[in-house]
Formats: sequence, structure tokens, C-alpha cells
Amino acid sequence: MMYYLVKVKVETDNGNGKIKKNTEQYLVKAVSVTDAEAHITAFLQSSPLEFEVSSVTQTKILNVIGN
Repeated sequence: MMYYLVKVKVETDNGNGKIKKNTEQYLVKAVSVTDAEAHITAFLQSSPLEFEVSSVTQTKILNVIGN
């Protein structure tokens, strides 16, 4: 397993009818780029926001330590 940095563009309504696009970053443990994209898509599927995966990059992170 490797860790991938997944960047997702999320559209949010700022309240006055204008749509704002924000980029969010997620660290995903997966076996491939395709697997990482599938994990993030499943994770965000229930979100009411529109999203688009903009990039998936393999990291050199070996492990995540902590709670």
C-alpha cells in the first residue's frame, strides 16, 4: 500500500447565488492511482456538494503515526 495526495475541486454556494470552487486535499492509502480515486469518490459520494477529482499523486510517505 502507498499513500496518494488527492486534490478535489469542490463547488460551494457562498449564499448570494455565486458558486465558488475550492480545492481540498486528501491523503489516501491505496494500491494505485485508480484505487485512490475510487476511494475518494466513494468517500465524497454522499456529500451534497459537486466535486471533481483534479489530480492524484503518489507520495513518499511511508506511514502515518498517531491516533
